Formats: sequence, structure tokens, C-alpha cells
Amino acid sequence: MSRVGRWAARAAVVLVAWAGAPLVAGAGTPPLGWSGYHGPRGDGVAVGYTRVDTARPLWRSGRLDGQLYGQPVVDGARVIVATEADVVYALSASSGRVVWSRRVGAAVPAAALPCGDITPTVGITGTPVVDPARGEVFVVADEWSGGRARHVLVGLDVASGRVELSEVVDPPRSDPAAALQRTGLALDAGRVVFGFGGNYGDCGAYRGRLVSVPEGGGPARVFTVDARASEREGAIWMGGAAPVVDAAGDVWVEVGNGSSSRPGQPYDRSDAVLELSSSLRLRQLFAPADWARENAADEDLSAAPALVGSYVVASGKDGNAYLLSRDRLGGIGHPLDVLGRACAGAVDGGVAVVGTKVVLPCADGPVAVAVVGGRLVRRWSATVGGGPPVVAAGRVWTVGPDGVLYGLDPVTGRVRQRARVGAVANHFPTPAVVDGALLVPVSQGVVAYAARRG
Repeated sequence: MSRVGRWAARAAVVLVAWAGAPLVAGAGTPPLGWSGYHGPRGDGVAVGYTRVDTARPLWRSGRLDGQLYGQPVVDGARVIVATEADVVYALSASSGRVVWSRRVGAAVPAAALPCGDITPTVGITGTPVVDPARGEVFVVADEWSGGRARHVLVGLDVASGRVELSEVVDPPRSDPAAALQRTGLALDAGRVVFGFGGNYGDCGAYRGRLVSVPEGGGPARVFTVDARASEREGAIWMGGAAPVVDAAGDVWVEVGNGSSSRPGQPYDRSDAVLELSSSLRLRQLFAPADWARENAADEDLSAAPALVGSYVVASGKDGNAYLLSRDRLGGIGHPLDVLGRACAGAVDGGVAVVGTKVVLPCADGPVAVAVVGGRLVRRWSATVGGGPPVVAAGRVWTVGPDGVLYGLDPVTGRVRQRARVGAVANHFPTPAVVDGALLVPVSQGVVAYAARRG
């Protein structure tokens, strides 16, 4: 069976309706947990829920130490969040109280970095990932040690917060102060996978990297974008989304702008969709034909690639959506279809995938597109929200920079529910849905709303 065939067989287990009816699992299928960015399948869909009550919060956590840039993840009765102060918290899923907390290092003072927009400290920026079989949660912490920055992969026991793993993961010949670990973490056959980009402003001699480390610790595998001596940039950041791991173990990412930006310069694997093997060998890629112009204009691909059956949907800061063949991405300039200006502005972050539909995280409000007959078709666009969307209980949920949670009609995009959650730390907040609650990360805490099961 082909890679796509295995993926389709696995995906067929979960049946989801896109219309106004509630989004439910197939008969006898229990709701899934939320072990990583946009859920265990990475599609941003929570199954088994029929209603989210936004009239009043179920609970609000206390004020946590440090800002939340990542999404909450859940293992059993524990809601795990990590902050820019390098503190990991386990909150009770039923009450929001702190069950345990662990400071895993001293966060890096923002003033010690060559550029950036995270203040006053940079600590844990990427969304954690939980391995339920091990009962362990993994984070990458930016730590200040001996007057220098370094990135450390930390594994914590979910039940107690005990440190099980601590390993420096900066690639050889890299400048940790110029690098930001922004993607969510993912798991691939016993390994933790994550990307590196640069700080806001693209300063310093950083290179985009994809890193894979054994869950128990050990030598890392590293893939480098812009790998030639004269090159730099090519961030793997994806607006905070995690690398997408398919059923065959291959890893899919989008890559930001690289240093090749003038006609005649060699292509540097930037502004691209990449498929890599689990050993991080490049299998294939796609880049827009005008990649050099996009690099110069900072209009690169910057969302999570959406795997839709035998297709891939890619998008980025140019606002376009590209339809690609999953088995033959097309190289430079050969998409199957382009939906020009699918979004009025940039597309950054994780997507929600429901059947052949994809909800894009457009900065000025989510946009729904569909794959129809080998073409991309716009279904609707919203003018509220903008944070990476998730789907649950017959709604598309998105958080806006105005600190409001919006529940959108999945057919029309109209606002059906809303709730003021409070100030958010950045423009990439994205909810999680699990264990009877929809969880919204705010600047220094979590707000929960009751999510009812069918």
C-alpha cells in the first residue's frame, strides 16, 4: 500500500460532518485527547463534542509566571502549559488549580538577544508534546547559562513534574542567541521533532533547522535550510504550528524566507513545502516560481502544510493558497492550482482540516477553502479572530488580538458565539478541546469553557 493509501485508511476511522450538524466521531469512537499542537492527529479537530458553553467560564487559572506563546496540551486530568519564564505547569482539568510546577532553567533576558519581540524574557515558546505511553511531556527551553543562551530539550513526568531528560539541542556551529525554537513539538516513532527559526527581525547568522532527538536522549538528527556557507535564514517556524508527521513517519514543514533573494542566486530550499523522511532526508519540495521575490519581500510560506487525502494545501504571507500533489509536490513553480489572495493578509500558524476542507489561519480572520475536482475553492472568509483555528461542537473556534474567542458557523463563517477571554500574549493563540473543556491560552493563564459530549 502507498504512503497515501495508508494515510487514507487511517483517516477513514474518524468521520466528521462539515455542515451545521455537530462534529461527531464514528459510532462508539470516544473523544480523543490533546497530546500536541492541534490535537493528536494535528488536524485541529476535536471529535465527540456537541456544544461549548461560552456564557461563562468553567474556570480561570491563576496568574502564571511568564507569558504563554504555546497551546495547552492535555494528558488525562492534567492540562500542561509552558511559559516564557521557563516554567512548566500542570493544571487540574476540572478546576484549573496548579497541581505541580517546575522551573526548568533560567529564561534568557530579551535584552541579551540581538533582536526579537518576546519580552521581558524568552523561555519556552513552542507548544509542548506529551507521549501518553511514557507519561512524559517534552518542551524546548531557551536557557541562560554561564552568560550565554542555549536550547535544552526537557522531558518531565506528567504526574509529578520530575525531570526525566535534559539535553542541549543546539545544532553544531549554530548561534543559539540568534535562534528561536518556535514550532510546536511533535513525536515520530520514539523521537521528538521540532524546528528552529530566528528571532523577530531575522537578525544574526541563524539557519532554519529541523531537529529530531530520541525521547530517551541521544544524538540528534538535523536538517538544515540555507546550508551553503554564504547562506542564512530559512526559518522553520510555521507561526507556532508543529511539524506534521504522516502515518508513514514522514515529516512535513513549511519554510520561511531565505537569504537568496535576487535573480541568478541559487535556490536555497527556502519559501517552500518540504517532505522529509523520519531520518530527516529530503524527499521532495515545492516552492513558488517567484520564491526569490517573496524572500526579498518577506512573503514566504509560514503556515502548517495541510495533508488532504492525496493533496497538500500550503499557504503563507503572500495570502495565496497552493494545491499540490502529495506524491509529487512539483518542485519550483509547479502547483496543481493556486487560489490567489485566498487571504487578504498573511497566513501564519496551524490549520484545521475537516475532510476535503481546510480552514486557514489568516491574520485578519480565518478563511475556509475546499479541494473540489483537483481545484481549490474558497468557501467563506471571516473578519474576526485570526488565531489558528480549531473545530469542535459544530463551530470553528478562533481567538482574536482583541482578546475575544469566536465560534464561527462552519458553513458560512458567521459568528455564532463569542466570549471575552482577556489579553493574549501574541497573535497566534489557539484553543485546545478535551476532557469536557475548551481551553484558551491568554497572556499569563488559561480560561476554560465547558465542552459537552454527544
